[in-house]
Amino acid sequence: MKQFRSRVAASFFLAAVMTLVGCSGGGSSTADPGGGTTAPGGQTAEGSSGGSQGGGEQVTVSMHSWRVEDTAGYAKLIEAFEAENPGIKIDFKPFKATEYNTILNTALQSDSGPDILQLRPYAPGISLATAGYLEPLDNLPGIAQFPKDVLAAATGKDGKVYGVPLSLNSTQFYYNKKIFEDNGLQEPKSWDELIAISKTLKEKGITPISFGAKEGWLLSLSHGVIAPGTYNGNPFVEKLVKGEVDLTSPEFLKSIERMKELVPYFPENYVGLELNDMRTLFATGKAAMFINGSFELEGIQKLNPDLQLDFFPMPTEDGKAVLTTWVDGSYAVNAKAKHKAEALKFLEFMTTQKFGELFANEFKRISAVPGVKTTDPLVNKMAELSQSSSTPYIMVVHFAEGNPTTKQTLENALQGMYLDKMTPEQVVQEVQKSAASWFEPFKK
Repeated sequence: MKQFRSRVAASFFLAAVMTLVGCSGGGSSTADPGGGTTAPGGQTAEGSSGGSQGGGEQVTVSMHSWRVEDTAGYAKLIEAFEAENPGIKIDFKPFKATEYNTILNTALQSDSGPDILQLRPYAPGISLATAGYLEPLDNLPGIAQFPKDVLAAATGKDGKVYGVPLSLNSTQFYYNKKIFEDNGLQEPKSWDELIAISKTLKEKGITPISFGAKEGWLLSLSHGVIAPGTYNGNPFVEKLVKGEVDLTSPEFLKSIERMKELVPYFPENYVGLELNDMRTLFATGKAAMFINGSFELEGIQKLNPDLQLDFFPMPTEDGKAVLTTWVDGSYAVNAKAKHKAEALKFLEFMTTQKFGELFANEFKRISAVPGVKTTDPLVNKMAELSQSSSTPYIMVVHFAEGNPTTKQTLENALQGMYLDKMTPEQVVQEVQKSAASWFEPFKK
């Protein structure tokens, strides 16, 4: 985790000296929640004076998120909070991930935003703090226990903390253990082994990889898994953030070429598939592998509780393996919240061991609350690898800026490549052009 923390800290330093904007969103990708707005005038620190006390009137706190698929799980977390705070009701309202940023930005600009809002990680979320929409949380009880590198995903340019971190995410290749065992296959230890496995599966009439190109954020997420294997993880990233190499490097180009190399092993209609299609193909045993985030684990297991499931980190060129990681999904309080005191009370609950354990076990994810353990062995495996073999999801941690963002530029270019309208060389040129427009190390 120390290695991971140093990468995240570096990303924060970069984000802190630049204008912060987001990129197109979905799942754990980011979109432009800042929307190019300026700080709202006349903001105050006033909120609810505690309407849940005194007269005993119940206060309803609005809470927005992009995790529609987590609604039932959040109901359990909220139930635990409301049992301890009978005067406060949390109204959890999620929106489709690809629409969330626009809805949130519009609401904040019109002073009709929710009391509690889920922040996209790093630059997009920080841009909301820069615009003056968020309440500082430095004095929130429990916030000091989080490491600074974890808080960096929601720390503003002013050094203040604006979000309670929710989870530590990873992205990886999931695989169906039964399909692998039935066909005498083992986890690949190199790119060549991954291709050989895919060929074997295809020859036997099994779709090797459940993949779809309809949603751009899934393409950058998949690239976030594959790319570190070509550039051997952190040593390359360190050079990249210093400007010693750029995104036209042979290693980065090779990562795009590998995205193209996998096409024969995707479903025939992959260009039109979205996340729900991909998840269903994999969960029902119609595909052997599935590239996605740790946040998908719970959804897969719900679709098929009997699925024999595992994952493998990405093999690197130097014979090692890495797990792509980032801090995700912090929660913030609207600076103009109607019920600020009650909203802060819920965020305080989010810093507790009780919340962390409920979250980790309900959603099968790594809680950001320090010291939380889970009963799921796959989540524990992700947690262990995030400490020993992590590398940053560079498009979220380092390149979620620009207009459009470099992350969005990569997504659009990859979609063009899968439609046979762009070559891998053209993809890297577009991505480098985007990054060079704002990334200071590339301007040297």
